[in-house]
Amino acid sequence: MVPPIGASVPSLSRRTLLAGTSVAGLTALAACGSSDDAGASASSSGTASSTTSIDTLFGAVEVPANPKNVVALGWGDMETVLALGGQVVGTSDWLAFGGDGVGPWASDLVKQTPEVLGTTELSYEAVAALTPDVILNTRQSNAQAQQDELKQIAPTVGPPPGQKVTYGTSWQDQVELVSAALGTSDAGAKLIADLEAKFKDVAAANPGFAGKTVSVAAFFSGAFGAYVTGDSRVDFMTELGFTQSPTVQALSTDASFYVSLSDEQLDQLEADLVVVFPIGATTAEITANPGIQNLQATRDGRIVVFDDTTQANAFSSGTTLGLGYALDHAVPLFAQAIA
Repeated sequence: MVPPIGASVPSLSRRTLLAGTSVAGLTALAACGSSDDAGASASSSGTASSTTSIDTLFGAVEVPANPKNVVALGWGDMETVLALGGQVVGTSDWLAFGGDGVGPWASDLVKQTPEVLGTTELSYEAVAALTPDVILNTRQSNAQAQQDELKQIAPTVGPPPGQKVTYGTSWQDQVELVSAALGTSDAGAKLIADLEAKFKDVAAANPGFAGKTVSVAAFFSGAFGAYVTGDSRVDFMTELGFTQSPTVQALSTDASFYVSLSDEQLDQLEADLVVVFPIGATTAEITANPGIQNLQATRDGRIVVFDDTTQANAFSSGTTLGLGYALDHAVPLFAQAIA
């Protein structure tokens, strides 16, 4: 995914850059805070409702109460179901974990082996064969055509209303949408409150983060690029007190989560902290680049190049389980670099 800045991104490269880390075969992603529009309301007649109405980017969706067969297609949807105590019959493995399609921080929660489906190339026939009661697709490309196909199979819960950035559904909105679909909104509210409290605790323990600028970049197929506001990695950093680099943000011209950078533009990454993901590459390829070497942040040691796949995937997961892991294991790298 290295088109000109502001250009649309081919599907395979988009998936790879969403991953934000090196994975086998180069296969592979929200504004901070919860949207008030992402709520759900159950119709009532004095007894338990048979459906729940959920507002989404594509309009209201009527979801049957207590769905049994759940297919989780969106980035992080399966891990969110697991965090809420549920199981899925089918999923999309966006980070190419293999196995059950989730990170090691979530694997112990899988009690029912799901069918692993496609990501950018999805077989609707395979989805239909699972006879889902509901399809979760809350963090995705925002494509109307895909929504139209999936809703013919089962009620499909997409991103929250007004979500413009592709793959940009915040983890808070994702939890709200998924918990509403599963009928576990109370558990979802607790999940959000617990992780928000952890973010606040970690930020308080690292006061040096407050107000510092940060740029989050990737190196893919021999080229660099940077993530912008609306991407889960940038939002992770701002929740810790960092400020997204205004220089990088100024390059954002559309609803993409990522902008491409030529070697001549690498000075645009200059910030108090620079974080870089090698995708299908080595850390040496990044650190040896003259443009990276010339950054003042590099000369001062204020750069973090992820070379641990688990840490990088947790940081990129955008799920409560993965982000919790990243708060424990990735944040110390940022603290060391800032210090």
